[in-house]
Amino acid sequence: MSKVSYKITDFVRIKDHRIFHGKDQDFKTEKSLGLDQFLKASYKNLEIAYPKFHKMDGLCKLGIIASEVLFKDHFISPDTALVFSNSASSLETDKKHRQAMSGMVSPALFVYTLPNIVLGEISIKHKLQSENVFFMENRFNPQLLGDYAEVLLEAKKTPAVVCGWIDLKNAEYDVFLCLISKEGEIPLSKENLKQLYLFEYE
Repeated sequence: MSKVSYKITDFVRIKDHRIFHGKDQDFKTEKSLGLDQFLKASYKNLEIAYPKFHKMDGLCKLGIIASEVLFKDHFISPDTALVFSNSASSLETDKKHRQAMSGMVSPALFVYTLPNIVLGEISIKHKLQSENVFFMENRFNPQLLGDYAEVLLEAKKTPAVVCGWIDLKNAEYDVFLCLISKEGEIPLSKENLKQLYLFEYE
C-alpha cells in the first residue's frame, strides 16, 4: 500500500434514466424514454456544444456525458489518465455492424466496434494526452481499478486518474466514473469504490 493518501475526489453515476453527481441527482427523465432519447435529453440538459456527439455510438455518448458531469467542477490536466472497464465490450455496436454487413458497411459504424474508442472520444473532447486502458471484466472490479489508478499515480505518470465502469448491453446502461487524486475527503480503497458503486440512490 502506498504511503501517499489518495482520494476519491469526485464521482458520477448514470443508471435507470438518472444522472447523479456525487450523491446528488443532477438529472432525471421518464423511464418510458429509450436510450437514444435519454442521451439526447442529457446532452441538452448539460448544454454540451459538441456536434460530433450525435455521430457517436451509445457507449461513447455515455462516456462524454459522464465526463462532462465529472469534470465540470475541476481543473483537468491534459495528463489525467483514464482507466475504464466493462463486461459487454462494444456489443451494441457490434450487433449493428453485423446487421449492416449484408449491405454497405459504414466506416462511421465500424470505428466504434472497439470499447476503448470511448477513451479516445473523451480524450479528444477534453484535450487529454495521457495514459489510458480499457479492461474487460465480468463485473465491476474495484480492486483492479483502484490498484491500477494507484500504480499510475505512484509512478508520477499523471496527477489524477478517471477510473470506473461504463457498460451498455441491450440498451441497459450502467456507468460509474470517479476522479482519483490527492484531493478530496473519501480515501481511495476497494471498499469505498464498491460502496459508491453499489449505493442505492433514492
